[in-house]
Amino acid sequence: MQVYKGTKIVNGIAIGKIKIYKAPVYEINEELVSDIAAEIERFESARVKVQEEQNALYDKEIKEGHKDTAGIFEAHAMMLDDDDLIDSCKEIIGEGHTAEYAVREGFEGAAEMFRNMDDPYFQARSADVIDLKNSMLDVLFGADTANLQGTEPAILVAEDLAPSETVKLDKSLLLGLVTRLGSSNSHTAILARSMNWPTLIQCHDISDECDGKFAILDSYNSCIYVEPDQYLIDELTAKQHEDREREAKLQELKGKPSETKDGYKVRLYANIGGPKDIESVIENDAEGVGLFRSEFVYLNSKTDPTEDEQFAAYKKVVESLAPRLVIIRTCDIGADKTIDYMKLDKEENPALGFRAVRICLNRREFFKRQLRALLRASAFGNLGIMFPMIISRWEVQECKEILEMCRKELQAEGKAMAEKIEVGIMIETPAAALCADDLAEEVDFFSLGTNDLTQYTCAIDRQSANLERFADTHHPAVLRLIRETIEAGHRHNTWVGICGELGADPTLTEEFLRMGVDELSVNPKSILPLRDNVRKTDLSQGKTTETKSPKPSAAQSEVKEEKPKGLFGRLFS
Repeated sequence: MQVYKGTKIVNGIAIGKIKIYKAPVYEINEELVSDIAAEIERFESARVKVQEEQNALYDKEIKEGHKDTAGIFEAHAMMLDDDDLIDSCKEIIGEGHTAEYAVREGFEGAAEMFRNMDDPYFQARSADVIDLKNSMLDVLFGADTANLQGTEPAILVAEDLAPSETVKLDKSLLLGLVTRLGSSNSHTAILARSMNWPTLIQCHDISDECDGKFAILDSYNSCIYVEPDQYLIDELTAKQHEDREREAKLQELKGKPSETKDGYKVRLYANIGGPKDIESVIENDAEGVGLFRSEFVYLNSKTDPTEDEQFAAYKKVVESLAPRLVIIRTCDIGADKTIDYMKLDKEENPALGFRAVRICLNRREFFKRQLRALLRASAFGNLGIMFPMIISRWEVQECKEILEMCRKELQAEGKAMAEKIEVGIMIETPAAALCADDLAEEVDFFSLGTNDLTQYTCAIDRQSANLERFADTHHPAVLRLIRETIEAGHRHNTWVGICGELGADPTLTEEFLRMGVDELSVNPKSILPLRDNVRKTDLSQGKTTETKSPKPSAAQSEVKEEKPKGLFGRLFS
């Protein structure tokens, strides 16, 4: 028996033969050509065909009910209309190169730009550009890419898989997925989570010699066993049956309260990136949206989105999910999340740089467009507004002043808005956590962004592989700041949620509940497993160290004690 280790993306057991997936490799002619017009025509023909294929994949995903992944191919189709990308390829052809050479060089250059970004999400977008490059080359070379998966059910092993390749796979033949490369932020990983395939990435050592051999993919233990013994086969087959029974039981939790055995209730909300995630919120029975990342409205636009364009996106989500609360985080662009049309300077230390609310307070007209769109959308459901990267009280006050200014403008224009809108802030830095008592005087809620809070508290760049052994997401300093923030919020009748990755960590659920957290906002797929974990918890039995048994918080009490919050608070409460 051989054992190969990797990084798990989706927990599960897959049992069957291995199929090695190999995409075609092309030899590109680098000799100069004379008929430039013909090469440009070939390039354009291939671009149009690939764009049609991406639109067809979008339609396929929508038809199959996978709205959360369909947006990938919608974005791909938009990329193929990108003037910079198209012009760079045509310039290369204009120098006398073939269409194939221009596609390779032009698309690789664009992918390299993404790879050099600090944010893992944008680094992973380089795979989208490479996917399009390969699709363009398939067309230009006239390749037949059918049957690369084989004809019988198998555990698929690949160097890596592009989104288009992943979606084209025959789901009835796919038992599990293993890649030698890849990242947890790649679209392949996103698709694997969406389809709930047992998946490993970064399984570097598995070789092509495993093709056709019997194996068991055990992503719980981050490994794949090739030619396992009978004892292991029996043990993991039983585990697979248990998984199927557990999944069926999770579906029975839809509509059930997120409440511990001894009666402590917590709200379970979803983190989303835009309208494409609406279906997933509903399907997984999320009780609301704790984090709508509005930056995707900006990232998916070639120009600064207008007030009306933003309004349409926010309205769709708020209206579709009413009466659920939808908390929309204002624009969190900047530093590593760069957008050309915003013309932001390159910074040596982007994590500490000009980003999020710092941009908004410096570019008021930019900020006002978003706030006006949010206020208008509030008329169609239950909308909350959240400001990111707040470290000082004056920042909150200035944000609220601008919001009130926008409200008065819209009132004068006769535009409809909600009478009451909850306003909150992200707690992402030690500075915010340590002055939470002051900040709580200004807002209705806090949302703890544990990813950045951990990074800034521990002085650990969470993207650095070299620091992995030093990075401790359960560091006592981080947990203490979380607990103290919750306590500070409750002292001022401000409810507190967690929207970072720690919110879905099952080993911390009980501890967060003992701290008195009011809400946990997680990936939609984590809602039902988290609800199961909550319902199995009994806070009356034992206590964790340095935490307090929860008492009903202001957000959970039927009668809320009023508190003055300045002009804006009086108007909105």
